[in-house]
Amino acid sequence: MEYLTHIKSALTEARAGLDALVANDVKLGRIADAAQIMSQCLASKGRIFSCGNGGSMCDAMHFAEELTGRFRKDRPAYAALAIADASHMSCVSNDYGYEVVFSRYLEAHGRAGDVLLAISTSGTSKNIVKAVEAARALGIKVVALTGHDICRLGELADIHLATPAGNFSDRVQELHIKVIHILIELIERSLAPNNY
Repeated sequence: MEYLTHIKSALTEARAGLDALVANDVKLGRIADAAQIMSQCLASKGRIFSCGNGGSMCDAMHFAEELTGRFRKDRPAYAALAIADASHMSCVSNDYGYEVVFSRYLEAHGRAGDVLLAISTSGTSKNIVKAVEAARALGIKVVALTGHDICRLGELADIHLATPAGNFSDRVQELHIKVIHILIELIERSLAPNNY
């Protein structure tokens, strides 16, 4: 029965974070704004890059594969790429340090008009901050997905999406995947309206 208490507590905490997001029209508006700049980027033949560490890297990869593959129904592939190439990351971290694994990739591949989805539950990851700084220097728009309203990534981003999910990264990431799925749906609604 102790497990049942923990399970209910976890689900209740997760629901509280979701309810807080649903009730915050400012944050919901930012999600819509992020989807709009991403849709405009893809419509203009730009690319969306995504990056994160650990579970956030998995979210960055999930976001990109849903765009290059399919989400719910068939439609053209969209140009999205998670910065997760193992050979690039091991080479750059060995030669320059792990703090520049994402920024170095953007310096090679990013172009003005592209968009970067920068994911960090803390909003302070040094390699994500450096990626955002590199993106800004290149004329790449930045959407930051974090778990804190006040953080370095939020200060640097064009659009800051901070999910109100509690003190631990697991709760933050649970809302991040919801935001990511909504972004993908809104992009599809813009670029493939016949799917809806």
